[in-house]
Amino acid sequence: MARGKRGRQGNAGRSGRADRARPIPDERADERGDDAAHAPDTADTTGAADAATGRARGGRTRGRARAGEPVSARVDGGRAELVPDRDRPRGRTLLIDGAPQSHVDLDDPGYLDFSYQRRLGHVADLVAPPGRPIQALHLGGGAFTLARYIAASRPRSTQQVVEVDGPLVAFVRRELPLESGWRVRVRGGDARAGLGKVPDGWADLIIADVFSGARTPAHLTSAEFLAEARRALRPGGWYAANIADGAPLAHLRAQVATARAVFAETCLTADPAVLRGRRFGNAVLLAGDGALPVAELTRRAASDPHPGRVEHGRALADFTGGARPVSDADATASPAPPPAAFD
Repeated sequence: MARGKRGRQGNAGRSGRADRARPIPDERADERGDDAAHAPDTADTTGAADAATGRARGGRTRGRARAGEPVSARVDGGRAELVPDRDRPRGRTLLIDGAPQSHVDLDDPGYLDFSYQRRLGHVADLVAPPGRPIQALHLGGGAFTLARYIAASRPRSTQQVVEVDGPLVAFVRRELPLESGWRVRVRGGDARAGLGKVPDGWADLIIADVFSGARTPAHLTSAEFLAEARRALRPGGWYAANIADGAPLAHLRAQVATARAVFAETCLTADPAVLRGRRFGNAVLLAGDGALPVAELTRRAASDPHPGRVEHGRALADFTGGARPVSDADATASPAPPPAAFD
């Protein structure tokens, strides 16, 4: 989950913080319905278990988030810390080795703080009619911010999260438990391996937000990886990825070219300064085989507290600058951010 500028705008009509450029690392509910029964049959953890843990320790069902008190733990990716939000009593920012990864407000899961998360929230809002349950796959877990958002805005959605950092999952579940009624399954393991276990046509939406340290691993940047994502999408489903890059934008251009080689339709949303290579930051790539909501995404990006621009069609093709699609044979990790990226 790459760090983005923060803003006071939430995708459910709330207002969120202005975004800082940030690249980042990388439950089944207690009540299963028909959709959940068709989800991949793998080990999982549940919102119900999270809630029970909170009660056993004297916490609230909606999560511990101890007021005014940073908490930390060693995880596979480094030192994880949850820092209180001065403006939101039960809001917390997750940092890994000092780099902000994501933000959660346990009192308001519909609130999205980082701009890249708001852009992904726009995608989640538009993938189906308002309130309709969907099946979503999250590659990269972090603090489960987008899974919480979808669970709150689309009740009875069936979601799966694949996160390789087991100690991070345990830390987040202990300090920021998932709600007991949410149908969210969290699985440990590599994102590409987890994707390979998803049945054909299962997902309405796949969100890829995977970082190891501050870089997206090479094997999650190739056409073969995107073809696997396309296989797991239902007809008309969407793939959305958080991509971090800076000048000369070679990685971002190649990722767009790769998506264009696999999917029929693509668009890209980012701060204009990022698209011009003026600063290191995050861009959200959206792809699918059907029409994308370019006009509505453009409207939402333009009206965001930290405005973004949407590129598609000929303008997006020109943006690639002749970049070639990436294959497994020549894939490389995304670039490391400059030292000042998190200042």
